[in-house]
Parts: sequence; C-alpha cells; structure tokens
Amino acid sequence: MKQNINKNLVLYFNKNYPYKLKNKSSKKYLVSIGIGGNIGNVHKTLNKLFLNLVKDSRFDIVETSPLLLNPPFGFYEQKDFLNGIILLKTNLCPNDFLKNMQRLENRFKRKRSFKNAARTLDIDIIFFHNKKIHTKKLIVPHKFWHERQSVVIPLQRMSK
Repeated sequence: MKQNINKNLVLYFNKNYPYKLKNKSSKKYLVSIGIGGNIGNVHKTLNKLFLNLVKDSRFDIVETSPLLLNPPFGFYEQKDFLNGIILLKTNLCPNDFLKNMQRLENRFKRKRSFKNAARTLDIDIIFFHNKKIHTKKLIVPHKFWHERQSVVIPLQRMSK
C-alpha cells in the first residue's frame, strides 16, 4: 500500500514496514538506525535487511517505520531514495554495533564512491541509547538528522 504525502514524498507500507515487536526485549541498548538506498530493487533490499536483522540473535527489532520515497539531497543527479527507520535493541557497544552495520552494508554491495552518492544500502546510526558520541568513526546523535525528511518523517510515523 502507498500513501502520497505530497508530489515529492510517498509512504509505502508492507508486512515488515511498519512492524512492532509483540514481546519485550531484554537487551541493554535501544538504537535507532536510518536505512535507505536508491540502486536496484530497494524495497527487496530493505525487506532482506529486515530478515537479516530478525535472524541475528544480537538484535531484537522493536519497531520499524513505513518506508518513505523522497528526493535525494546533496547530489541531485540520481534516483529518489527509499528510506526508513528501524528501532532495535542490542547488547553490542556502539563501535561493535557500527562494525556490524558496515558489514551488512558490504553484504548488500554498498560502495562508498563519494558523499551523497547513489547506493544499494545505507545504514546510519541516528541514536544510540541516549548516548552522545563524537569520534573519528562515529557521531551520535547522527549529524543533521533533524534536518532530513528521510529521518524525520519516518520517525514521526512510529509509536515509540
């Protein structure tokens, strides 16, 4: 199912997006990740990502947003992006969590050619359990998250 927000923004709903965990998770850290892509069959990619996370015992998916089709930013000469938010729980520390998300991006053939380039899958850590982190490899909360429709609109559609 899809819902037009305006001429540039469309929400998509399927069995995995949105999703809400029925049981409580006993894992320690609550993490919000932004997901998205614009190369290939992104709907299929994001559903495969969901299934990968569900099968991995290090993660419990608490909730997902609907998916948002939105225009690119930064570099405009590319296809629109499909984006969403996944709220999950984990016992991994922030750096180990980051490494695992980068491994998933690589599994889905993510190439880092230049900033804001087209990609098969992008995973950004938006929030990590109310922590503030500022290292060379990781900044949490994600810089400029509040200025991006691709983050704000899906977050607004979640119950938390």
